[in-house]
Amino acid sequence: MSLLRRKRKYHTFRTPRFFRWFRRNTEAVFSHGNRVQLFNSGAGLFSAMLKAFAAAERSICAEFYIIRNDLIGHAFADALLAAAARGVTVRLLYDYIGCFDTPGSYFRQLEKGGVSCVAFNPPPFRNGLAWFDRRDHRKMAVIDGAHAFVGGINIGEEYGGEGESLERWRDAGMGVDGPAAKELQRLFLVTWQDESGKMDECRLDGTVSQHYPADASVMIVTGSPHHNRSFIRSAFMLAIAGASDTVRILTPYFVPGPRFVRSLLRAVRRGVRVQLVLPASNDVPLVRLVSRSYYASLLKAGIEIYEREGTVLHAKLMLIDDCWGVIGSANLDLRSFHRNYELNVIVDSHEFGSQLHEAIEEDLRRSKRIFLHEHERRGLLVRFMERIFAPASWFL
Repeated sequence: MSLLRRKRKYHTFRTPRFFRWFRRNTEAVFSHGNRVQLFNSGAGLFSAMLKAFAAAERSICAEFYIIRNDLIGHAFADALLAAAARGVTVRLLYDYIGCFDTPGSYFRQLEKGGVSCVAFNPPPFRNGLAWFDRRDHRKMAVIDGAHAFVGGINIGEEYGGEGESLERWRDAGMGVDGPAAKELQRLFLVTWQDESGKMDECRLDGTVSQHYPADASVMIVTGSPHHNRSFIRSAFMLAIAGASDTVRILTPYFVPGPRFVRSLLRAVRRGVRVQLVLPASNDVPLVRLVSRSYYASLLKAGIEIYEREGTVLHAKLMLIDDCWGVIGSANLDLRSFHRNYELNVIVDSHEFGSQLHEAIEEDLRRSKRIFLHEHERRGLLVRFMERIFAPASWFL
């Protein structure tokens, strides 16, 4: 990379003007002095999270969209019960729709063991038929207000593995130690109070002294249907607008709408290399069909599209100029932008960016690149189905 290009990248992402612009348009909460760690598989994140549960002294706040009644779910429950038995305050917030297949006995057993459980948006649904669109899609756990785990990983066997198997999905998450963890705990308690109606029992944990090098700058961006505009989408688009060299995106569900697509096209016109990694096999086939309706315009503009093979891609990652990494729960679709409760963490760190770079490089090696001339040879039936189902993108 030329010296001029490096200077462009440095000035783009580290000027006070850019940070003010970004924070004003996303309401991001910024903190410095954090330690961050990438977990490039669900197995790694679960192992670290359960170890942190075992070391908890005061509180555990866990919030997940899906919690399965399987081996991973049982290990998760056992760790929460063990912490509660030691006198740790344990709160679990789970989405009612996401956990629809999980038997009520799972949560009743947790309650009996001293774990406070609250379902997000349970029946009777407060907004009539609109209940189906109100989902808590966040995935995080905060321990003692000082250590946190976030990402796209739910609690279940398909999320908790590693390797190339359709039964063990490709997923990712991160650990955060420091002041950003306190902000994540605050966000959890706000939702907890809204859903439980308990206003007097929630307190932020005190500051915990740090005994480790911690120099990462972290921004936390949240999304919910209560916001006047999508801060999640704005954060993605502003990060892309600040790119001067590369934009790399991994996402399992790509139905972003025209505004997001235009941000990618503008980046390419500035000379930015844009790489988009999507799943070759999707757990929601209709999403893959609608996603492919975007391919032609992106490929014609020079955007590189890859389809990740070997396993189901569920990781949600974005890397800008190898220094801004984005990990969270939000997909690149209209549901995550406008109707879900979502959480993304942005890390400004060259070291963390290098870790993400290596992880994405491995995904690229396991992917097949899509070329325009091959894509345009798809059959008339496929083209017809893309047109028919494109209006359903709002509901996916």
